[in-house]
Amino acid sequence: MATRLSRWIVALAAVAGIAARAAAAAASEPGARIEISGMLLRLVEQVNVPARETGVLAAVHVAEGQMVEQDAAIAEIDDAEARIALHRATLEAEIARANAENTVNVRFAKKSVEVAAAELQRSLETNERYPKSVSQTEIDRLRLVVEKGRLEVEQAEHESRIAALTRQVKENEQQAAEERLKRHKIVAPLSGLVVQVHRRRGEWVKPGEVVARILRLDRLRAEGFVKTEQFRGELTGRPARLIVALPGTPAAEFPGKVVFVDPEIDPVNAQVRIWAEVENRQLRLRPGMRASMVIEGKP
Repeated sequence: MATRLSRWIVALAAVAGIAARAAAAAASEPGARIEISGMLLRLVEQVNVPARETGVLAAVHVAEGQMVEQDAAIAEIDDAEARIALHRATLEAEIARANAENTVNVRFAKKSVEVAAAELQRSLETNERYPKSVSQTEIDRLRLVVEKGRLEVEQAEHESRIAALTRQVKENEQQAAEERLKRHKIVAPLSGLVVQVHRRRGEWVKPGEVVARILRLDRLRAEGFVKTEQFRGELTGRPARLIVALPGTPAAEFPGKVVFVDPEIDPVNAQVRIWAEVENRQLRLRPGMRASMVIEGKP
């Protein structure tokens, strides 16, 4: 009887071993479906929003727990001086544009050359018909007037080029003044939840000082580990489903995608770290939650 029981135990162990090897082989097939437990949810993005100019905070528009959209105003630094500087730069740019577009000097110089050249030509023709009726001294003077007119044209064109370059410089200064004015408004670089406000209205801030901290919650990262024998194919880009037991509700599923597979294998447990980004548009998930995940097989 004991011998027969031993044979049954050995047979069952053999069957279990075959089943385990079959499961492992199926899991190791390229593109096979993979199940992972012990996934940890983390933030994809978080940012400490800094001040970019020196000055007094004239207004703070957010509070802890408030959702903000990207580019929404968080706070404002007093910008009276920056507005004055922008107004001056704008006026100087307008003056430079007017000077650059003014071609009166060039046109006048060219017309003067035409008149002087015509007068010289008439004097030369008169001398041809009536020799020595116009003195050589007068002819030389008229030639000098023509040459002077041509030089005045060159000078006027040179001044016109300088005016065009000055216009570019003043327009660049105007753009710089506009950018300095924009930096007095502190905006959210991403959509998310304000979790900390470090500065209040009336406080002095300097560039680089943190005014508020924002967390992005509509997309989270699920981190976990996969044993190397569980996969052979490429995991990056494959669809995934995160399964989370939310308080008071049945297990819920959230779609995602594998975005990173660590190239290093842990020499102790032969595991590889992976990340999957998960959609969380209704904000039901929170960083720090534990979950399981199913990586779908390739079609």
